[in-house]
Amino acid sequence: MGKGRIAFITGAGSGIGRATALLLQKNGYSVALAGRRANALEETAGMVEGGDGRMLPVPMDVADPASVAGAFARTTDEFGRLDLLFNNAGTSAPVVPMEELTPEQWQAVVNVNLNGSFYCAQEAIKIMKSQTPKGGRIVNNGSISAHAPRPFSAPYTATKHAITGLTKSISLDGREHDIACGQIDIGNALTERTVRMTKGVPQADGTTKIEPVMTAEQVASAVLYMDSLPLETNVQFMTIMATKMPFVGRG
Repeated sequence: MGKGRIAFITGAGSGIGRATALLLQKNGYSVALAGRRANALEETAGMVEGGDGRMLPVPMDVADPASVAGAFARTTDEFGRLDLLFNNAGTSAPVVPMEELTPEQWQAVVNVNLNGSFYCAQEAIKIMKSQTPKGGRIVNNGSISAHAPRPFSAPYTATKHAITGLTKSISLDGREHDIACGQIDIGNALTERTVRMTKGVPQADGTTKIEPVMTAEQVASAVLYMDSLPLETNVQFMTIMATKMPFVGRG
């Protein structure tokens, strides 16, 4: 499906990023694996089973523009072009009342979730505009939280709202350059960060409940579908979620 295509995935050392990298590689993509932990990226690369694509670990800090630029330069040096950026890296703040958060905790979430996505998009757009054939696709990892926040999630929710604005702006500004941009809003994919869902998390009514989850591989399949479309076609927004999670409804 993706034979010869080149993807760049942030947060590729675990969870959704890892699952997506492995699925894309299995389908013929060569993948730049970006993240802060070099050992985790190497682990992802070592999990390959068949497939024609190559894996390239590119350790970087998404909150550092120079680090981001260096990782994208390594990618183009190695692969020659870029067809897909999956802006997946994300973090959250402690689950405490908003007034108890420190400025540093707020800024840390903004730096990764919003600034990091912007820096990566900038570098991807530069490459996609200049390559031949030009164009490519950017998929931003949004969140159901942008539509229905959880209790005590102000930094995460605010940045995911901002990602929606970034997605729309990239989609508009990239249009004439054959750059498509879409967003995938994810609800309760089971990863190291969301295992707490299976033990009970705070609800809007003040209770704590266990929530249904889905696998990260289901999200990976959705990203693969989004990029399987020709650049004349775009999934602007997709919501993928555990069917029985408490998202639609009151409470």
